[in-house]
Amino acid sequence: MDPNGSDAAVNDNSPTPAKRTEPQPDPDLDTSSDSDEPAFAWLKDSGSSTPEVSPVSSAGQGGVTQPESRAGRKAAEAAVEPPAVPSVEESLRKEPSAQGATRNGAHFSEPLPTSALQVRPPQEEVERRNAERESAANAKPVAPRIWQVLLALFYPVVLLVLAVRAVTSPLFLWAEYNRPGFPGDGYGFSTDDRMTYGSYAVDYLSNWAGPRYLGDLVNRSGGDLFKDGEVSHMADVKVVILSAFGGGALLIVLSLVAIAYLRRRSTGGVRRGLFAGSIVALAIILGIGALAVLGWQQFFTEFHRIFFASGSWTFALEDTLIRLFPGQFWIDAGIVIAALVLLAALVTLILTWPTRRRRGLAKDEPSAAEVQP
Repeated sequence: MDPNGSDAAVNDNSPTPAKRTEPQPDPDLDTSSDSDEPAFAWLKDSGSSTPEVSPVSSAGQGGVTQPESRAGRKAAEAAVEPPAVPSVEESLRKEPSAQGATRNGAHFSEPLPTSALQVRPPQEEVERRNAERESAANAKPVAPRIWQVLLALFYPVVLLVLAVRAVTSPLFLWAEYNRPGFPGDGYGFSTDDRMTYGSYAVDYLSNWAGPRYLGDLVNRSGGDLFKDGEVSHMADVKVVILSAFGGGALLIVLSLVAIAYLRRRSTGGVRRGLFAGSIVALAIILGIGALAVLGWQQFFTEFHRIFFASGSWTFALEDTLIRLFPGQFWIDAGIVIAALVLLAALVTLILTWPTRRRRGLAKDEPSAAEVQP
């Protein structure tokens, strides 16, 4: 306590000694430029850990406090207020050049995470990518094309095997032996004899019996109906026929698999495969038919040379095979086989012809001249 009874302690560190007679500056009481924001609003930031700072300065321990000027308060608030953290959207909107910083006199720029999206590739690269994308979109799968080609190749063979199977039947024998103009047997076989003995020969070609099926047959006089050479030749014919039937059955199964696959994976693939197969069948039959017409005997000889050993398929006129199956029989069989294949191929060709409706194309729009009355 000083002699004057004042409670304020005065020392040399006080900004204004107690006995100094210099006039004190009046506080700035002008409130015209003050904002409506509370003076301590910055203290409400929950994320800030800055200690509170009083806007007034102390005159010493236990001394009288003096209010600071408005500029001093704002400077103090700016010094303690934490810098505003920009949002993620504001950071992404900024240009990379605006985020640069000067480092050792050089301009340093850190790219944004999405800066690669803002870089457009060269025009040549863009054209190359577009071309690859268009080529990939227009490219057709390989597997449907393979099955379509296989179907086109299998179909003519299947038609040919089915036609051969229709000829090697008792029904064709009956029609052939009873048709007008078929040559008779000069050695005594009647039509009934031919039908009976011929049915044994035809049945042997499609069953699993051994050569005794024909070797044990006897004629009316008690002798062997077929000679050993004839039985041997019929055994060779049976191997060829059964192999053809087995191959045809396998191709039918594969064709059904191809049809089922193309129906699921390729629109119009079955139609295109059968259409191409019918064209191939027509070409094959027309080519073989032309060779047969130009020289039937030469064609018949070369055909037997392909499948049978030389000398194993020639017989005398009085042999049973020649009496049952004369030359006219084989000509008629060839005509029937070709006719059946041609008919099936033509029907398939008509049913699979690539019309606009079958290809899924819309009809042409009528022209202006057709619309006008």
